[in-house]
Amino acid sequence: MKIKNLIYLSLLVLGSCKNTTPSVASENQYSNLVASNQFIDAFYSFKRDSLKSTLSRALESQPSILYYQKWAECGNYEVIKRHTCMEKNDSLVICPVTVKDDLMGALKINMNVTDTFHLTIKKGQILAVETSSNDPDLYYQAKGWIKENRPELIEEPCEEAWEGGPTPCECVQGMVKGFKAFKANEN
Repeated sequence: MKIKNLIYLSLLVLGSCKNTTPSVASENQYSNLVASNQFIDAFYSFKRDSLKSTLSRALESQPSILYYQKWAECGNYEVIKRHTCMEKNDSLVICPVTVKDDLMGALKINMNVTDTFHLTIKKGQILAVETSSNDPDLYYQAKGWIKENRPELIEEPCEEAWEGGPTPCECVQGMVKGFKAFKANEN
């Protein structure tokens, strides 16, 4: 009887012990989430060097993301809601950020756009970044109208826009002027 009690007690003690050492998977998840949040901090700080540092291993993404950061700064992006970054798998983190900007203001839309950053991360190192947005149809209609009716506002300033072109501020400001002209033309 004593041996059974001793075995039972040993099993209880062993069962209550928890492994306090994080697994490799949870360490990677943690470091991936830390890296993604550092990226969002750097992007919306509008400090190019900080963002470039977070993208040190994402060389192919640098031109478009650095351009987009300056575009966002010159388009007066204001963070309305920073949603929690979500891990989709062991190397993909999605970070949605809702912003107020001059573009939607020029279109007189009572809507804040959510930009979503898709970060490919391995062991806490960002390897690639892509973006998507929930821009409304009116945004694309206005953009098409500018190309057709006021191309001088965007042709040169937006040349090589998402490949790291040299004039993100002039590009977004040209788009804002074009959007205002589009709205004025609607009436």
